[in-house]
Amino acid sequence: MRIKLILTTIIVLIFVVSFWARSRLLAPAANVRTAGPPQRIISMAPSLTEMLFALGLGDRVVGVTRYCNYPPEVKAIPPVGGLADPNLEAMAALEPDLVLMVASGKRWQPALNTLRIPTLVVDHRDVDGILASITTIGQACGAEEQAAALLDDMQARLARIKRRTAHLTPPRVLMVVDRTGRGAGRLQDMHTAGNHPYFNAIIEMAGGRNVMKDAAVTIPLITVEGILGADPDVIFDLVPPASDQSPSQDTLRADWDPLLQLDPAAGRRVFVLDDPYAQIPGPRFILLVEKMARLLHPELARE
Repeated sequence: MRIKLILTTIIVLIFVVSFWARSRLLAPAANVRTAGPPQRIISMAPSLTEMLFALGLGDRVVGVTRYCNYPPEVKAIPPVGGLADPNLEAMAALEPDLVLMVASGKRWQPALNTLRIPTLVVDHRDVDGILASITTIGQACGAEEQAAALLDDMQARLARIKRRTAHLTPPRVLMVVDRTGRGAGRLQDMHTAGNHPYFNAIIEMAGGRNVMKDAAVTIPLITVEGILGADPDVIFDLVPPASDQSPSQDTLRADWDPLLQLDPAAGRRVFVLDDPYAQIPGPRFILLVEKMARLLHPELARE
């Protein structure tokens, strides 16, 4: 009986200590961000992580999501979950003075407010939002000059593309942003960029015209028959970055051969885009615009 009582007491003590420690960890932070630029930043999206490093603020980033992988230095930064399932305990333990989020993660603001952790939400759902966030983040982090320089560079590059494609006929473009069975020699479950604010803007900035722009949804499903009906001149197939397990570019491109053979006279061109930045709406979107512009207008690449 005595031994049983001692064991019970120990178990209760362990529970009490564990509860106390957890409460301390999740309690509101004692030191709220003081005046001056934040020095310990948590980034809650790959696009934000890229933005912070592009602004020269990488040395202040103390936490990222499990999906952040660029630039390579990010691999050494502790992960704090994902945008949909952030680890609040891990975030609080890093003692951040700013958590940077995109609009879709705004629902976590109340929990972070309870922990007295400052937050900043920016909109990366379209190109205008990405460009505006450069200034917003620069001002919030004391990097106004770096932000102005980055914004000037990107706007100059966009203006150059617009100037060089203004007199050219915009090809009709279909952009497939996801599909199943890649590398199987057939096309199925194809999701395309419809009236999507980000992808549609990318197509137009590159000097093309999105054949699915007037779709009722942002990412409509399309069939082979639907593609033939849309009659694109160019098809961009966005796929995950290449890995040891993924099919080769030639294999992925071969998936489109049956469709091209149905209407060979159309002379459609298909490009597989597996660049790591292709589906991340961050500062490297300019690389995607420039690459697509060269593919849509080969005469630009020859200049």
